[in-house]
Amino acid sequence: MRIEVVEGDITALAVDAIVNAANTSLLGGGGVDGAIHRAAGPGLLAECRALPEVRPGVRCPTGEARITGGHRLPARFVIHTVGPVWRGGNAREPELLAACYANALALAGENDVASIAFPAISCGVFGYPHAAAAAVAVGQLRSWDGTLPGRVLLACRDAGIAAEYRRRLG
Repeated sequence: MRIEVVEGDITALAVDAIVNAANTSLLGGGGVDGAIHRAAGPGLLAECRALPEVRPGVRCPTGEARITGGHRLPARFVIHTVGPVWRGGNAREPELLAACYANALALAGENDVASIAFPAISCGVFGYPHAAAAAVAVGQLRSWDGTLPGRVLLACRDAGIAAEYRRRLG
């Protein structure tokens, strides 16, 4: 597995799957979630709406992942995962963030994904500190014992988080 850090728009990457840092409804939102929904077009929203709710308004609980088609994106798939909101670090945030990566990687393996791009899950409006999030992400990617895509991209819109990923990858 090769892990690369790229700066730019995750929706423009030619990979098998991009990971969406979604909210629990999977119906779009701000940040990367909104950008992915806009770029994928209305078919993504329709497919997300068709996913079953596990409880009212929740199609994907925090830490879990769901997969849909990529629709108008260059990516074949979108793997939606819901990261934790940062509450100071004592509300299982590292465990839940690690689960996001693990569950996305499991879906990638089940769907023969050869290349995948992850955004900085929970680092936007969910407020996860960049250094702590990068430590969890890189640690989970390096310790994954399942099938890994041959190419893993950490896609960043922010130069600060990109630098943190590069530092962690050493």
